[in-house]
Amino acid sequence: GIGIREVLLTSGCPGTEAKCIVRVEECRGPVDCGWGIPISEGLACVKMPCIYIPPENRFKYVWKMLIPNKTAHILPNDSAIMEVCRDTHSVTFQCETQENGNIIASVKYTVYATTEMETKKSRRIETGQSRRKTTDAILIFCLVTGMIVTVGVIFAMIFMILHW
Repeated sequence: GIGIREVLLTSGCPGTEAKCIVRVEECRGPVDCGWGIPISEGLACVKMPCIYIPPENRFKYVWKMLIPNKTAHILPNDSAIMEVCRDTHSVTFQCETQENGNIIASVKYTVYATTEMETKKSRRIETGQSRRKTTDAILIFCLVTGMIVTVGVIFAMIFMILHW
C-alpha cells in the first residue's frame, strides 16, 4: 500500500541522539490495509477516507459496497472521502486506491445501522453509570477510613499529652 516511511539512523547521529531521521520517503507494501477508522462518525452519518498521500488527485478511487455472498456493488463516488448516512442494516464499504490502473491500497469500513448505534450508546451510558457507582463507593470508603484514622491520631496525641 501507499504511505510514508521514516528511515532512521541508530548510530552516527549528531549530539547525544540515539536515533535520527535520515529521510522520509514514499513506501509501498501490502495492498490490503485492513479495516479503517472513519474521519467522523455521528448517529446519522459517517465520513470515510480512502488511503492516499498528497496530491490527492494523483490517484483514482473506487468505492464498493460489499454484499455477503454476492459480487461487490461499485458506487459512482470517485473521491478520496465518502460520506454515507446510516441505514436500517449494517453495510460494509471498501475503497481501492489505484495508480496507473493498479490497485495500490485497499481499506474497508463497516457502517453500523442506526439501531445498532443507539444500542451501543445506551450500553456506554449503562457502563458509565456502573463505573460512577463504583467510584462513589470507593470515595466514600476512603473518606470514612480517613476520618477514622484522623480521630485515632487525635486520641493518641491526647493520651500522650496526658501521660507526659
